[in-house]
Formats: sequence, structure tokens, C-alpha cells
Amino acid sequence: MNAPAAPRRPLPILSADRIGQLKPALADVIEYRKSGLSLNWIIGCPLDCGYCVRHLFDNFGMKIPRRLMSDEDAVQALVGHPYFRPHTTPVQLLNRATDPMLPAVKPHLFAVLRALDDRGLTNHVLIITRWRVTPQDCQVLNSLTHLRVTVLVTHSGIDHEAIEPVDSAIAAASLRTLYEHVDRYRTVLYWRPIVPGLNDSDAHLERARELSAFADATVFTGLFFREQIADYYQAHGLPMPYEDTARRKILPEQAEQRILDFFHTLDNTDAPWGALFRKTSCAVAYAHGEADYNGHYGIRELCDICPPEQIARCAGAWTRPDLGQVTAEARALGATGTVEIDERAIIVEGLDEPPRYFLQHGHRFQVHDRAKPHHHRRHGRAPIGWPTAENGTTTP
Repeated sequence: MNAPAAPRRPLPILSADRIGQLKPALADVIEYRKSGLSLNWIIGCPLDCGYCVRHLFDNFGMKIPRRLMSDEDAVQALVGHPYFRPHTTPVQLLNRATDPMLPAVKPHLFAVLRALDDRGLTNHVLIITRWRVTPQDCQVLNSLTHLRVTVLVTHSGIDHEAIEPVDSAIAAASLRTLYEHVDRYRTVLYWRPIVPGLNDSDAHLERARELSAFADATVFTGLFFREQIADYYQAHGLPMPYEDTARRKILPEQAEQRILDFFHTLDNTDAPWGALFRKTSCAVAYAHGEADYNGHYGIRELCDICPPEQIARCAGAWTRPDLGQVTAEARALGATGTVEIDERAIIVEGLDEPPRYFLQHGHRFQVHDRAKPHHHRRHGRAPIGWPTAENGTTTP
């Protein structure tokens, strides 16, 4: 019998002076994203994925994980945040500046999970990883009795080592391990980033389809390609995936159609694409047998690949909110101009993403910025690779 592994020493906490030198957005441990209120009290990652959002925070060179605060303080920062609502607000842990399943990070992830679970909270909690997950990790996740935990395993199949040094076989093994030991948590294949010409060959698509059998749901998405990431690609002589950068993720129309054609089967007329989704929250909700907490049902063209039982769940839970109530809430959050509610979304002006997501998760109804409209069938993605409304031509 092997001797038990020695407990790891806690990660050091950066000094106030060192934290003060960080980019303010990185030093702020809480960020509201569409998939949830994101808690990032640990920063630093050695995995070196070339397209990582850490480029946006000027800390891509920080390879050794360090804490910004104690685990206890991180929990208090989350539950005390003005946008946190017990049992309602979806939460993401360590999805911005490290991988939560790194050996040095994992104990802190589990400590925060236990602390939240001990409070009796039933919020959705999303954990995104591309690293190794063991049967012992699964045992810890299964021991949580209240939280609705979903582990999203990032798998791209990219074999260009300078773009993604991490072997995708690691994520594939973790996905299988999670699926084999699942009890209380759920597992999602997070198939991303899909880049035409890089990882969308028939072999890549077939591999993703094979892996989808080891997940409760699969969600596919494109590349987040901002200027900072493009600068990194150029400086390191990497092949540029697109001619331009974009605020939103890039997944061209033809790339999406290629995926849908590949996943479509004639032997399952009820759900011909299986449990395949365009949006993260849709996959998470399906995995837990619930309606989408982001209210995507209002954007009906998003639902055309969803299993019928999930469409029925979302239809049953989707309720158009009261305009007066929404207007009062939006005004309290700082909205300007007229608040509207149409058959697709609440439309507001003057609100950044965090207050929009706060409204969205509270009403389970899409909230859009009038200045940044969501175009039909583009599904909130960048215009690159999609026909323009003006002349029907495709943006390169």
C-alpha cells in the first residue's frame, strides 16, 4: 500500500505592494461574466496556451500560481458581493488566470467549494479545466451536497505546440475519468477554441464526437482573439488565424455549419445533434435537467439544435418580465434611455456587462445593450466570417 501523499503547502499570498503593481482588472478578484460571477483569487499558470485571456491582463509571463487573498476571504468576497444572490447567481471559480486543477491550486479550489457548500448554497458552480482530474478529485466533488457543480473540460485538439503546448490527450483522459465517477456533479465537453484550418479537420471533428459520449453535454465555441493575443501571435511567429481582431468570440458561419453537418445523424430524429449546444449555460442547464438560466430561449434560432426535452424545459420556464419592474431595476443599476422588452430580450442603454448579467440571471431573460445588438443567427459572435446586413457579403 502506498503511503499517503504529504499535504501541499498553501500557495503564498502576494504582498499588498505586489498586488498594487497588477493590472486593476486582475487585482479585482470578482468579475461578472455571462456564465456567472467569476471568482479568481489565484493567478499564474504554467500551461502557456497561446490564445489565453491572460494576455489581456499583462500576466502571461506569471507561471507560478499565487493567491491574492486567503480562501476564507475569497469566499466572503463572493457571498458579500452586491451582485451575488444565494441559490440564484451562477458562479465560476478560477476561470480567468490559472487552471483550477493544477496540483498547487486544487486544494484551494476544494476549500472554497466546501466553504460554499457548508453554507447550504445551491448555486450553479462552473469549474473549467484542461488539466488532470483524478478519481480522488471526483470523490471530493461528489461529496458536495448542495452546490450544483459542473466541470467543463476544455478540449481543442490543437496539435500546434507553440499555440497549445498542453497535449489534448490530458483533457480527454480527464473527461473520461469524470464521466466514469460522476454522481452529484455534471461533466461538459468544452470544445474550444475551434479555428478553421487549425483544428476542424474530419479527424478533429470525429475526435470531438467520440469524446462527446463521455459528457453530459457538449458546447462548442470559437476563438477569443483580441489585440493583445494577436500581438503575441505576431511576436512569436505563429500563424494568424484571422486578419482582424474582435471584441466577441470568432466562429465563422461556414465553420459552424461544418460542425453541425458532421454531428447531424439520421438515426436519431428526436435529437439529431445529440446534446450539442452553442452556449455554455445551455449545456450546463441541460446537464442538470434545468431550464437555461440565461434565458436563451428568447433567441429561438439558438435552440434549433437543442434536444426537444430541453426546449420544453426552457419554454416552460421562460416568462416575459414586467416592464415596470425591469425598468425600475435597470434605472437603479444606472441605465439611461428607454428600457424595452421584445419577444427576444430586454433592451437597455448605459449598462456595462456586469449589471446586464445581474438582470439577466435574475429574470432568466436575455438582456442586450441597444448599442451592441445581437444579430440574427450570429449568436452573439463577432462579425468575422458572417454576411453583413448591408450587402450580404462575408466579413473576412
